[in-house]
Amino acid sequence: MKEKNSRSKKIRKGDKVVVTTGNCKGQTGTILRFVEDRVIVQGLNLKKKHVKPSEANPKGGFVEIEAPIHVSNVCVCDENGAPLKLKLARQNDGKGQLYYMKDNKTVIYRETKSPK
Repeated sequence: MKEKNSRSKKIRKGDKVVVTTGNCKGQTGTILRFVEDRVIVQGLNLKKKHVKPSEANPKGGFVEIEAPIHVSNVCVCDENGAPLKLKLARQNDGKGQLYYMKDNKTVIYRETKSPK
């Protein structure tokens, strides 16, 4: 029996992430899309795919594509590539904020969707 779509609540399309385990450990990139509980990160986990000749690719040959990485193996990072530990805080009006601590100060990462 297949589980429900278990996406991460802290990671979104377009976020800059760093890979924490695997062959691409330590490399950073931006998330292009989600595939169930996996993410495709731009320029990381490249695999070669054999392609038949077509109009778009008349010679055929090999094409490098990004393979999915499990969402537990990536972590949101700052502009320097250091991983961030995001925490969720709810306000009195029901809105949420993702934040992290830097130099004992709270830095807001982004607002979250309000509950229905």
